Amino acid sequence: MNSVNVRNDFARAIKWWRSHLDISQEELAERANLHRTYISDVERGARNLSLESISRLATALEISIPTLFSTKGTPEGGATNGARQWVEILLAEADSNDATMTLQAFNEARFENRVHVVRDGAEALDCLFHRGAYAERSECKRPQIFLLDLKIPKVDALEVLRRIKAEKGTQQIPVVILASSRDDGNLVETRRLGAEAQIVKPVDFQKLSEVTPKLRLNWALVRPSSSK
Repeated sequence: MNSVNVRNDFARAIKWWRSHLDISQEELAERANLHRTYISDVERGARNLSLESISRLATALEISIPTLFSTKGTPEGGATNGARQWVEILLAEADSNDATMTLQAFNEARFENRVHVVRDGAEALDCLFHRGAYAERSECKRPQIFLLDLKIPKVDALEVLRRIKAEKGTQQIPVVILASSRDDGNLVETRRLGAEAQIVKPVDFQKLSEVTPKLRLNWALVRPSSSK
């Protein structure tokens, strides 16, 4: 990839995250302690940025540098390969209140991705392997992220994870474990079984955006507000 493409990708990412926060170029410049025209140049792809400036922009946008660079495709600009791709998410959450809170948090963050919710481990496996009640139902597509509650009933989370990682057709699905505490002893076992990340509940967009760089996903995760 040449330097022009890199600058253009970075420009789209900066504009996307600025729109997501619903702030103007002037406010971003103030937050990053940079000049307003500098931000304008960055968003036009007309600046070669220093590492210090990149760090300032990431901090001002309230994200990590890896997250900023993982945003190669945006809802407003389209993916860099010309195809618009949205991450399909499967949420296996036993507690209905936690599931509702998660969906509300995603909605408040203008989270536009499709989220399919299942309530237990048996249903999650049926959904993933297209069997049982899901044998002929199209609503449960194979997800690009699987958010798995550690306390899921019927078939426990460790067994669900074990089966997913044992099958060639599902082992590449990134699994994010949802736990009530970092002190849960089962978290060590989930890492051994192949879980890519863990999130302490309640789940929200910020926590998810922090782990997505680890999952090697370049799809857009939110829809932007109207830009200023």
